[in-house]
Amino acid sequence: MREIADALRRWRAEGGAFAVATVVGVQGSAPRQPGAAMAVAAGGEVVGSVSGGCVEGAVYEAAAEAIRTGVPVLESYGISDDDAFAVGLTCGGTIDLIIVPYPARGPSAGTGARGAGGVLDAVLAALAADDAVALLTVVGGGRLGGQVAVWPDRTVGSSGVAGLDVAAVDDARGLLAAGRSGLRRYGPQGQRRPDAIGVFVQSFAPPPRMLVFGAIDYAAAVVRLGRFLGYRVTVCDARPVFATARRFPDADEVVCERPVAFLDRAAVDARTVICVLTHDPKFDIPVLRAALRSPAHYVGAMGSRRTHADRLRRLRASGVAEDDLARLHSPIGLDLGSRTPEETAVSIAAEIIQSRWGGSGRPLRATRGRIHADPGEPSKPSEQAGPSEQAGPSEPSADPVAPNPADAPSAPARPDG
Repeated sequence: MREIADALRRWRAEGGAFAVATVVGVQGSAPRQPGAAMAVAAGGEVVGSVSGGCVEGAVYEAAAEAIRTGVPVLESYGISDDDAFAVGLTCGGTIDLIIVPYPARGPSAGTGARGAGGVLDAVLAALAADDAVALLTVVGGGRLGGQVAVWPDRTVGSSGVAGLDVAAVDDARGLLAAGRSGLRRYGPQGQRRPDAIGVFVQSFAPPPRMLVFGAIDYAAAVVRLGRFLGYRVTVCDARPVFATARRFPDADEVVCERPVAFLDRAAVDARTVICVLTHDPKFDIPVLRAALRSPAHYVGAMGSRRTHADRLRRLRASGVAEDDLARLHSPIGLDLGSRTPEETAVSIAAEIIQSRWGGSGRPLRATRGRIHADPGEPSKPSEQAGPSEQAGPSEPSADPVAPNPADAPSAPARPDG
């Protein structure tokens, strides 16, 4: 829902009716995962997606009907064996959606919890403030569409069943603390048992952070892609002439400070991405030493293979353990043959995505099995890989790294440390 939140706030402010369709279950291969949302306004405007285009037309019609009747509905869409053009997921999967209508309201209506859409208003306000919040939606039983907004210390709304509120809110807080979403099932009075009432809990944690050290032109391209991927991006450099908001208009924050001093006080968690682009050992080594000992999910450093070898020597000499060094993505990025800052940023973003979801980094035509695999599920090499996958210039080396600029001095490439 986060990606359509701005449109929902606008529709609420305008007072018109609309419906929100949310994916609550996926079986097999499907292009969008639980939590993906699409909204339809009474006037016909559509935002978001639940299937990448496979069933959006049918969902639009179902949402329009929900707006007309004011009744929530649970829909399921899967592949059509009889007609490839019928409504269904041609990729072979099945998705379940809950469609919740929000009626129109007059200009004098408030946004409190007792008004129509009050739960949604509370969630949208939390998203705008980057507060952690979970949205609990009943997706089975007689209270279909009932919603509760859940914070660690309070709630807004009710499922309509007191016992269910207690059990589901407790579980929602656990999921929120872990940054996870999921479907839970309960008995008619909230008993924890796999029947009767399904409840989908969608957790909205604050956006993950991307910390970019080194205010260079490559950093500007990385910042743009970081924002595109949903990170809250900070650029840090000790040089005031380079660390300016004008140079990095897409950054959420530009900090002029020694990198290691900033990192020592920055909030870093298991979702944080750290990109060190400074190319200066007096900055690189201290900040990498601290980054590799932090809980950050990804730590990458730019430079040639020569720079990488010298960097490893310096980090070892400074006392960094081998297990920590194994976490370092250096030279940073996947081997895409990148040359320009923008191309290099794409290779860095690709490696960050790969490290997050566990992809192979190989062309999809060279793999088999599910395309939208579960996190950490390895893709399998194709039995019919084309010639470009069976042999290539990078085959002698197993390192999925960006090219060494020193290997091609006549071509524009990322800066050599």
